[in-house]
Amino acid sequence: MKFIINREDLLTPLQQIVSVIEKRQTMPILSNVLLVVEEDSICLTGTDLEIQIIAKIATDSATPGTITVPARKFLDICRLLPSGAEIKFELQNDKVKILSNRSRFSLNCLSSENYPEFSETELSHYFFINARKLKKALDKTLFSMANQDVRYYLNGLMLNVSNNKIKLVASDGHRLSIYEDNLDQDTGYDTRIIIPRKGAIELGRLLDDPDLELQVYFSTNNIRIIINNIIFSAKLVDSKYPDFSKVFKQEFISPIQIQKPALKEALTRVAILSNEKFKGVTLDITSNSLRISTHNPEHDEAEEEIVIEYMGPSLSIAFNSQYLLDAVSNLDSDFAVLTIATNGSSCFISDPDQRTYKFIVMPMKL
Repeated sequence: MKFIINREDLLTPLQQIVSVIEKRQTMPILSNVLLVVEEDSICLTGTDLEIQIIAKIATDSATPGTITVPARKFLDICRLLPSGAEIKFELQNDKVKILSNRSRFSLNCLSSENYPEFSETELSHYFFINARKLKKALDKTLFSMANQDVRYYLNGLMLNVSNNKIKLVASDGHRLSIYEDNLDQDTGYDTRIIIPRKGAIELGRLLDDPDLELQVYFSTNNIRIIINNIIFSAKLVDSKYPDFSKVFKQEFISPIQIQKPALKEALTRVAILSNEKFKGVTLDITSNSLRISTHNPEHDEAEEEIVIEYMGPSLSIAFNSQYLLDAVSNLDSDFAVLTIATNGSSCFISDPDQRTYKFIVMPMKL
């Protein structure tokens, strides 16, 4: 087994694959990348048994064979070679020789026979989506996912396809992000799945070409997305996502439109003196001003006022400043629209020019 390849052709797919491989593995072979070499192509595979990425690279006159090599060592060697370098790869007994100009490397390998197979059920549903649209949907939702929550269904991203409409939702129980858009085709089905947190994050990293048309296949257990020469696969979270529709079925006060830079800067400055653990800030809203204030156990205080136009009753409500900042920072417009429920149970943060996405932040008690 041997092949010759340009460094740039190998480096990017290798980086994409190594990102899914955990540094600490119960099975040593899972720290390796699987190489399947054919006469005209090289197939690289990396997995943690929950997520798998396969990359196919075209090559000329290779000698077929299969082997697994230490993923991070292989990546570091390729990364640190000079730009444009030609890499000669050859398997000799149980070692791989990597040659490039005056550099010589020898890596211990493990047989591909013991590389675990990624189990997938039959993928019964599919749709097509532009990479730019899916990338935007992920960017507007991923930051709200929970991390290691006991409610494991929140440690992921809900994907709902309803005929020609797509909806992505993420929540950690204290905030929620929702993105809705249309697909270019009728799918003829209505179903929901939950993509695990790590899988959703890795998928976002793979979408670096906005003009690609993606093929998405999924079942109740698995999802597979074909991204040019990359195949991304993940096992889905086996659970039902909570019903969040009730948050829309309530009365709201008049919307408050605020200049996004002014709100973002005021929140950032006031949050400096907030409680380090809870990061709480209080919003006091009157007919012509929004006052943002905070204090901490050391008796430090901060306060900032923004001029607004508001037609509703005066109110005072507290939020986690970081949750507000995350939402405001992800708005595309120069303005943020805050719409607070009359019972003070939630605050919608939206873009006056965009209806495809919105963010919801739950209040806190200070």
